[in-house]
Amino acid sequence: MRVYLDNAATTPMAPEVVAAMSDVLLNHFGNPSSAHAFGRSSKALLETARRNIARHLNCASSELFFTSGGTEADNLACHIAVQELGVKRIISTSIEHHAVGHTVEMYRDRYNVQLHNLSLDAQGHIDLSELDALLKDPIPTLVSLMHANNEIATLIPLSQIAQLCRSYGAYFHSDTVQTMGHYAFDLKALDVDFITCAAHKFHGPKGIGFLYVNKRIKMAPLILGGSQERGFRGGTENLAGIVGLSKAFDLAYEDLQGHQSHVQGLKSYMMGRLKDHFSDIAFHGDTTPEGSLYTVLNVCFPPTEKASMLLFTLDLKGVAVSGGSACTSGAAKGSHVLEGIGADMTRPNVRFSFSRYTTREEIDFALEQVFSAFAVALA
Repeated sequence: MRVYLDNAATTPMAPEVVAAMSDVLLNHFGNPSSAHAFGRSSKALLETARRNIARHLNCASSELFFTSGGTEADNLACHIAVQELGVKRIISTSIEHHAVGHTVEMYRDRYNVQLHNLSLDAQGHIDLSELDALLKDPIPTLVSLMHANNEIATLIPLSQIAQLCRSYGAYFHSDTVQTMGHYAFDLKALDVDFITCAAHKFHGPKGIGFLYVNKRIKMAPLILGGSQERGFRGGTENLAGIVGLSKAFDLAYEDLQGHQSHVQGLKSYMMGRLKDHFSDIAFHGDTTPEGSLYTVLNVCFPPTEKASMLLFTLDLKGVAVSGGSACTSGAAKGSHVLEGIGADMTRPNVRFSFSRYTTREEIDFALEQVFSAFAVALA
């Protein structure tokens, strides 16, 4: 048996998404920019998908710009803020995904944009009073805070922060890559300037996502060469990917409450079994249902001299998990997120992440392999 518990890195594509994309690849190969019937057919599919996604998010379809995924979308949000909106200061944290963290550091180093990382508690929560105090300085500001951390699952109070930013005239960008498709968003009610999406985080295809840009924001073209995406991002659209993204949204919102209940149940069950088995175990981040992304569980296991081998051992035993973000899995350095909250880096830290396809039987199998691995490691 092999069990996949690394859904925060990527999820398996839903069969319905594969079927929708296959139809496009086989029957709708026309360029959406072409004026003939083949092109018009593709253009109709493209805009139907955009309107469908906008319907799910309660926003205007003109506010959605398709990208190659979440990293590009996060980069673009920061670019627009600095290059188009005249932002001179960015407020963020040290535990953002590198798609944001490295980008804002680049603007600090090359463009002299001020960068202020908010203080964090041991669970990864920000101090709203600190943010409020900083925003009282009227310097043009972008606040960039991820909705849920991809490694420790801690959620931010998204609506509250959006209201705070608006009250001071600051721009607000939230990396919602981990939460899109897992929570409901009402973008007419949520006063945010930029949010991001990557389809492969909720059973859609890799290589497609979007940047939501509030219609208040005015911006110049970023990628020149064509009039695609209303002139902002030139280049022939990934039509099959866009249709797959739209289908993934349909499936996600078909029974969102049931999906949340199922996955939260698995997470709570796994936490309970681990606490029953190990006397010395902890969980990183906020683990309350209301303060935590229900698809992610980051576990701090008992200390062992064989800590560095745990992920490899579990893989050999048929359990796929990670020690942090998949985007940095090849790096020698440990997780910047765990370092950012002051976690004990000498102990084995493992991220388990679940999807609507994960079963109780798979959790039980994974736990058996974890217990077996530690029986040897702690012997």
